[in-house]
Amino acid sequence: MRRIRIIEHISLDGVIQAPGGRDEDGDYEYGGWIVPHSDLAVREAIDAAHGKIFDLLLGRRTYDIWSGYWPKIKNNPLADSLNAATKYVATHRPDSLGWGPVEDLGADIVEGIRGVKSKDGPDLIVWGSSTLTSVLLEQGLADEVLLLVYPVLLGRGKRFFSDNIDPRELALVSTKAASSGVLMNLYRPAGSLRTGSFAKPPA
Repeated sequence: MRRIRIIEHISLDGVIQAPGGRDEDGDYEYGGWIVPHSDLAVREAIDAAHGKIFDLLLGRRTYDIWSGYWPKIKNNPLADSLNAATKYVATHRPDSLGWGPVEDLGADIVEGIRGVKSKDGPDLIVWGSSTLTSVLLEQGLADEVLLLVYPVLLGRGKRFFSDNIDPRELALVSTKAASSGVLMNLYRPAGSLRTGSFAKPPA
């Protein structure tokens, strides 16, 4: 069975929209907000999180954005790996998938993901895809979440965490700070949310 690993650039207030440029995901006023903070430590963390061999699990919008960018990048190891990876895409328009190797997840996205995950193969990496990441978390399909937390507040934009997600806990596996102020926090699912009250002494 494969692992599903989510990697996200995220602001302190939870926004993930257009991290690499203003026109990357709609005309987002603050697009490109990660660029001033991208240093060697961040790039090394991203490379390590992918591993040497991986496949991609993507929402349709992220797939379209990436298909217009990564095939044009030459002499770059990450670009080579992304272009070579099999892309599993959540889409209602499978006939228009041109950046391969590629497969659509079918009409039932959750069952499609379960089927891909159950097979032998490299880990599945998820970037962007805010709708898809919510589904993965809601269905308990994500095995790891790497959040690259940038020291910025954006106020508005697409957010990583859906309001519809069931409450749950994540265990912090590791954390590292880059000199640029970016925190690289790796989490794994840790079960249902626990609550308590300081109004009562612990048993």
